[in-house]
Amino acid sequence: MADRSVDLSALPKEVRDQLAELDLELSEGDITQKGYEKKRTKLLVPYIIHAPVPPPQNDVRPAAPSSSGHAAPPASSSRYRERRSRRTHRNGGTRDDRYRSDIHTEAVQAALAKHKEEKMALPMPTKRRSTYVPSPINTRTPPDSSSGSEDDAVRRQSSALAPPPLLNPNTQGPDSWMNRSAQGSSTSSSASSTLSHGEAKPQPQSQSQPPPQYKPQYQPLYQPQHQPQPQHHPQHQPQHQPQHHPQHQPQHHPQHHPQHHPHQQPHQQPHQQHEQPHTTAVMDMLAHSRIAPSENSAPPPDVTAVARPARGPRVDLPSNTAARGMSRGQSRSSMMETADGVPVSSRVSTKIQQLLNTLKRPKRPPLSEFFTDDSEEIVEVPELDPNTPKPEGRQIIPVKGEPLGVVSNWPPALQAALARWGATQGKSPALTALDITGKPLYTLTYGKLWSRSVKLAYTLLNKLGTKNEQILKPGDRVALVYPNSDPGMFWVAFYGCLLAEVIPVPIEVPLSRKDAGISQVGFLLGSCGVGLALTSEICLKGLPKTPTGEILQFKGWPRLKWVITDSKYLTKPSKDWQPHIPTANTDPAYIEYKASKDGTVVGVAVSKVAMLTHCQALTQACNYCEGETLVNVLDFKKDIGLWHGVLTAVMNRVHTISVPYAVMKACPLSWVQRVHIHKARVALVKCRDLHWAMMAHRDQRDTSLASLRMLIVADGANPWSVSSCDAFLNLFQPHGLKPEVICPCATSPEAMTVAIRRPGVPGAPLPARAILSLGGLSHGVIRVNTEDKNSALTVQDVGHVMPGALMCIVKPDGPPQLCKTDEIGEIIINSRAGGTMYYGLPGVTKNTFEVIPVNSNGVPIGEIPFVRSGLLGFVGPGSLIFVVGKIEGLLMVSGRRHNADDLVATALAVEPVKTVYRGRIAVFSITVFYDERVVIVAEQRPDASEEDSFQWMSRVLQAIDSIHQVGLYCLALVPANTLPKTPLGGIHISDAKQFFLDGSLHPCNILMCPHTCVTNLPKPRQKQPVGVGPASVMVGNLVAGKRIAQAAGRDLGMIDDQDLVRKLCMWPTVMHQYLTEALQWRAQTDADHVLFVLLNAKGVAVSTATCVQLHKRAEKIAAALTEKGSINTGENVVLLYPPGIDLIAAFYGCLYAGCVPVNVRPPHPQNLAATLPTVRMIIDVSKAACILTTQNLMRTLRSKEAAASVNIKTWPTIIDTDDLPRRRPPQIYKPPTAEMIAYLDFSVSTTGMLTGVKISHAAVSALCRSIKLQCELYSSRQIAICLDPYCGLGFVLWCLASVYSGHQSILIPPFELESCLSLWLSTLSQYRIRDTFCSYSVMELCTKGLGTQTDLLKARGVNLACVRSCVVIAEERPRLGLTHSFSKLFKDVGLSSRAVSTAFGSRVNLAVCLQGTTGPDPCTVYVDMKSLRHDRVRLVERGAPQSLPLMESGKILPGVRVIIVNPETRGPLGDSHLGEIWVNSPHNASGYYTIYGEESLQADHFNTKLSFGDPQTLWARTGYLGFVKRTELLDASGDRHDALFVVGSLDETLELRGLRYHPIDIETSVSRAHRSIAESAVFTWTNLLVVVSELCGSEQDALDLVPLITNVVLEEHHLIVGVVVIVDPGVIPINSRGEKQRMHLRDSFLADQLDPIYVAYNM
Repeated sequence: MADRSVDLSALPKEVRDQLAELDLELSEGDITQKGYEKKRTKLLVPYIIHAPVPPPQNDVRPAAPSSSGHAAPPASSSRYRERRSRRTHRNGGTRDDRYRSDIHTEAVQAALAKHKEEKMALPMPTKRRSTYVPSPINTRTPPDSSSGSEDDAVRRQSSALAPPPLLNPNTQGPDSWMNRSAQGSSTSSSASSTLSHGEAKPQPQSQSQPPPQYKPQYQPLYQPQHQPQPQHHPQHQPQHQPQHHPQHQPQHHPQHHPQHHPHQQPHQQPHQQHEQPHTTAVMDMLAHSRIAPSENSAPPPDVTAVARPARGPRVDLPSNTAARGMSRGQSRSSMMETADGVPVSSRVSTKIQQLLNTLKRPKRPPLSEFFTDDSEEIVEVPELDPNTPKPEGRQIIPVKGEPLGVVSNWPPALQAALARWGATQGKSPALTALDITGKPLYTLTYGKLWSRSVKLAYTLLNKLGTKNEQILKPGDRVALVYPNSDPGMFWVAFYGCLLAEVIPVPIEVPLSRKDAGISQVGFLLGSCGVGLALTSEICLKGLPKTPTGEILQFKGWPRLKWVITDSKYLTKPSKDWQPHIPTANTDPAYIEYKASKDGTVVGVAVSKVAMLTHCQALTQACNYCEGETLVNVLDFKKDIGLWHGVLTAVMNRVHTISVPYAVMKACPLSWVQRVHIHKARVALVKCRDLHWAMMAHRDQRDTSLASLRMLIVADGANPWSVSSCDAFLNLFQPHGLKPEVICPCATSPEAMTVAIRRPGVPGAPLPARAILSLGGLSHGVIRVNTEDKNSALTVQDVGHVMPGALMCIVKPDGPPQLCKTDEIGEIIINSRAGGTMYYGLPGVTKNTFEVIPVNSNGVPIGEIPFVRSGLLGFVGPGSLIFVVGKIEGLLMVSGRRHNADDLVATALAVEPVKTVYRGRIAVFSITVFYDERVVIVAEQRPDASEEDSFQWMSRVLQAIDSIHQVGLYCLALVPANTLPKTPLGGIHISDAKQFFLDGSLHPCNILMCPHTCVTNLPKPRQKQPVGVGPASVMVGNLVAGKRIAQAAGRDLGMIDDQDLVRKLCMWPTVMHQYLTEALQWRAQTDADHVLFVLLNAKGVAVSTATCVQLHKRAEKIAAALTEKGSINTGENVVLLYPPGIDLIAAFYGCLYAGCVPVNVRPPHPQNLAATLPTVRMIIDVSKAACILTTQNLMRTLRSKEAAASVNIKTWPTIIDTDDLPRRRPPQIYKPPTAEMIAYLDFSVSTTGMLTGVKISHAAVSALCRSIKLQCELYSSRQIAICLDPYCGLGFVLWCLASVYSGHQSILIPPFELESCLSLWLSTLSQYRIRDTFCSYSVMELCTKGLGTQTDLLKARGVNLACVRSCVVIAEERPRLGLTHSFSKLFKDVGLSSRAVSTAFGSRVNLAVCLQGTTGPDPCTVYVDMKSLRHDRVRLVERGAPQSLPLMESGKILPGVRVIIVNPETRGPLGDSHLGEIWVNSPHNASGYYTIYGEESLQADHFNTKLSFGDPQTLWARTGYLGFVKRTELLDASGDRHDALFVVGSLDETLELRGLRYHPIDIETSVSRAHRSIAESAVFTWTNLLVVVSELCGSEQDALDLVPLITNVVLEEHHLIVGVVVIVDPGVIPINSRGEKQRMHLRDSFLADQLDPIYVAYNM
């Protein structure tokens, strides 16, 4: 060492300070041994006298080198103290080195080195850096306000001063060290999306070609597929474009070999030069994606940089490959992928590819044969590996302690000992308390202790109530609430209670309502029946108070009366009063609290005789003598601190020096100084105190520990204590510490002291250590570790069994069967000195305090009851006891046991620990999907960078996997000082676990690994080859008595309208031919009948149309079309109107002129960039010859803003219909046949496909007639419509039905509800409407916006009792939750619970079902979700596990027939199967409107036949899955009613693990997972499930969602989530019908356009 030739005391003061600081860093693990040596040598070089510097040698001990320990400088300078106090402050006082073991550290490093070869290319999560700021929970340690590295901070500062410079490639964000982006130059200027924003656009052209013209985002399918799609960045415009890359850029061409996989590449470090060629991973990507970096790096113009509205205007966004349907069997991804699953036409994020490659690595445990299918409720435990080690020894024989000696002068009770010393040795010191600086504050003598205790006993029994009532009686329980810094008051209170024969219950001082576990302490007080609390005056003043000055009522606490026990408030007893001191009996003496694994706090009652016997046993085992001095650093309220330092000490007239926790934080060496000053014989410490003393030992060169005969280590039962003891001995042996005085012991609240090492004879050999195999331990078997030293655990003994005790080892779970000699089990004790019960909890008591062990045959081995200690261990040679862990730290994963402490030790051995604080780490397990899953949560240092944290986390994963053979489920880092703490500074594990499960932990970094550790999933279903034909299936169904699943509406009878019959002579064709004729007829016969009324936001009718007005306006428009537009018959005309009567008039104008109207939603003026391309696309696809619109919209179409999104010079003729001259067309066109097209219906499906269908005149009149019959519509009726009138049934109800049936339609444009939410409901009430039609989005608006205001509506006179039917028009599964909420909320304003129902339509048939006015109410069934995934329908009871409620989608319309068909075989199915809904009806659409005649698709979707059964009928395929069930209800004809249930769109289903999932089911589960999830959507990408969730809370909740989402999907759907994306509200695109556009979301995600808050890649 460098300092061998240096006189350290002669060094300048600042150098000594720096050396001391260096030692502190080393001991805390802030610096490696090598770094320590290097810096130390550098400091000492100038002062070396003449000897050469020997090479640095690594010291084996974790503490600073001991060779020069005695030569350390005093380093008492103020700077050093300040630095130390700052550190203690920062560390929250728990510089915990219990787990430090250099051997283990080496093992971990070796294990990690093994992994280096096959380094896991973990994709680093993506975090939006600009906004994510963890909230500072504790201001004294400011948490990381920016998760960027230092370079980022510097860059941010400089950018404020100077214009943004070109980015140096060496200062890249966290994405870049994981992978170089596939694009030419990734500047990583913001981590807000999975790839960086300012990147070069990859182009398929060669270098010399210019970049293509910017195209709108939405293009029809006929454009070449590989054309690059422009990229949108909604929030950021890239500020700086890198100019330096083109000349250095190597050319990548598709010839690169695709067999290289990215996960074989080592991590690219951030300091690598940018000019180096990319990794093969990226070449691989480029090769597959057919893209090459382009010369031209300017990004396309940002066309979406508008402020995103809250949920925005509802936008129909077709996907990039949009246009019409594709064959049903084909999923969308299959169009886009090559054989090996790498997409061709889409920019997949490199990270997802990386994740896929990582997941390709095989899992450790083989997947066992689980249930393949059916109704297995629980996943079985996997078969055990035949090579599992099994115990081979004989059955253990109970171990007996030495007999408890009988000493003549032992007192009959502990109080008697105090009375004796108080009388005979009154001046003898009992207790010395220290102040905060570590100086003695006061000394309590035995005389004082006795007199004050007697005074308190007298006061408690006689002076608390009024004169004649006694508040406390012997046997009552009282709480003792004293701070750790005031032992004197506690001693007096404790002994005062013993003398008064009331039972003290010592608890921690409550500091606030939010203390960890505070409500559980309330449970303890309640179960013990405590009504009175003793405390000191100072403590009472410090308790939290209400504004009126009363003490707060803490959560869960009983009402307490507080009594101050300071001497001045106590009454001196009269001369003749003496406390009653009976001989010790089995009544409780005191109650000690114990927090169990699940956080509940129970009270262990200790009887008077047990208390006395325990003191006698400790006296005998530890050889206590009268008048000795003892230094106690432990908590004196419980456990060893109480048993040795308060009870046994008084029994033996020992002088106790109590060192409070606060003193230890300020001066870690104080206990060593006290031992030295007082020549103490015994010290009570924990490993933490040993470690603190080692860190500070240089402050004090002349301390001597030679007086110690026993150093009792309280947490010697923690297997990792051995290294602390060794290191302490090594450092303090030169200070007189003898090896034989270190006495580890094992204790538990129930069994009290289980074993303690007796003080040894000087010079005797020290006990041997056990070196155990961690693998063996995990199977509960003792195996000496020989071969693999990496997974070894070194354990020291905790001595022998206590005197007078009997000990056994039994299996920890199941009946208490005795273990074999080489088996690990729970230690159980029979002794008079142990707890007697959990006070007030008799049920729990029996299982712990009255255990009778049984042998292997299950026969009890005796009568005597044992107490479970909660410690796991075994008996070694010479009857020495070894403890390897605690039951409460036991994690049972897949049938193997792991000890939480062992995992903590491994995590902390992953160097460098610059990322987390050593003592602040919580390990626990949570139950997810029938097994325990291991979770580690640690506090991150504020200065740790994202990369450091992520690297540390991934190394911890590897280390734990390698050493313990167990996969971590989740590893989370939280900001400093945010984990819940116990009163003395440890982590409150059960509260931390609860925070994790509640989603209130607020991590700043998280890594989930469900793919690696969840190995008990059911086997993926293998689809059987269809050997059985559909005919056999049908016969099988019939034989089994199952009906073929089909249903039909009633017949569409010819004539039942008397009104029409009378006029038949005039209009013989009006019945079933053309709407134009119906309108002309109504204009002649009933000219002034009002057909339409349009309302504005105030509920005022702004426009109406009678039959004749509508007819005349239609004529004007027809004339304009023929004159201005010179339109020929049969040409397509686009109608571009806001919802209103103009739209209706334009529609009939087109029909009058013989054109085909195409109704299109107008672009949103505030969001042209997103909405105008869709309009343009429909105009192009439909080959429209002309556009009819309003003046305002015409101006919009020709504006500059529009020009930014589309080419405005190529619009077809635009005619504005606002001021047309009064002209009539030469004649009104009448189609030659009803099969001709009446109009085109264009719509964007939820999968992002833009499809147009042709609706014939015959279909229009059949549909109108069907609706008329179902809803009983006549000219005297009024209906209210609050829907978008642009496609589907919404358009039919808005424009067509009134003209056919003659009823009056009150039209409410849905956008008006945004300015007046109650418009729709107040209209229903005002006009006394019986039938109304709305969309889900309208219903949701009302539910969310008006749900709390029903009283206000009532006050305004809104009454919905008139509403008979309220039908939601949709093309999806009924949203049961929403319709139920709506019915419940508005029941208060008279809405009938039976009113709300749904309709169902599809592209091939706009209206299959519609709940009419007659017929039975819609019914709800509960189906088993597991069966549904197998395409089977099994009905279960409401509330059954895994049940899904489904509501009938309305009654099947007249003239409609449906059948359920297997989409693959096209054979009819039985009614217990889920299949595709096929429909036959006169109002089916005629086909897709396509550019090329795709006859095969037409035939497949519109004119298809069953493969068996009824091969003649032509059916249309709806593309929706559903089933038919016969109900008990009767329909109008008296037959049993067949209900149709729609489950979901076939195109949207997710095929995962061979099962069929419906996105909505997974999304429902996800939305329930946390209160901050507003909306969610799921999709798959190359077999990975991606969940996108909108966060409606604060951004610090973002990472809380990741584990909760993963858990809920795994629990409820047996699926592992691959990627979790957290985004802002309003990001998930929703179309006008309120349906999520998942495929569009998927495309945006893969093109990095979501600007996510956080993206987590689950391993």
